[in-house]
Formats: sequence, structure tokens, C-alpha cells
Amino acid sequence: MSEGLGNFNEQDQRELAQFLEGENAKARVQQTVHTLTDGCWDKCISKVNNKLDRSEEACLANCVERFLDTSMFIVKRLESLRGAGGM
Repeated sequence: MSEGLGNFNEQDQRELAQFLEGENAKARVQQTVHTLTDGCWDKCISKVNNKLDRSEEACLANCVERFLDTSMFIVKRLESLRGAGGM
């Protein structure tokens, strides 16, 4: 792929790199949503019906909140380690 990039000027290469970075970020978000969906579904849904019952709704809401809380904790921890030169 790097051979093909030689045909682009520096600005085009930067724009392509930014585009690819954005696409990678989107893919990571999609993977996170998939992981969240699978994990919470397996934890909270015991049988498939046309409607969630109250306990399933509450479980899903709690599961999503805990997943997001944990993700934010990890991000903040990694940022603090990076800032302290630990990574």
C-alpha cells in the first residue's frame, strides 16, 4: 500500500491518513456496541418474546450503564498512566 501512496502529494496523504483514522474509530465504536449488545443480551434476556418485561429492561439499562462506567474508568486510567509516563 505504501507504494501506491507515493503517487499522492503530502496533503492528499495526510487527508487519506485522517480518513483512515476516522474509519478505524468508527469500526472500534461498532465493535464496542457489538460487544455491549452481546454481553448484555446474554446476561439479561432469558427468553425471546415480542416485548421486554420490566426486569429485562432494568437489567439491560443497568448492564449498559455499568459497561459505559467501566469503559470511562479504563479510558481515564490509561490517560492518567500516559500522562504520568507510565505507558
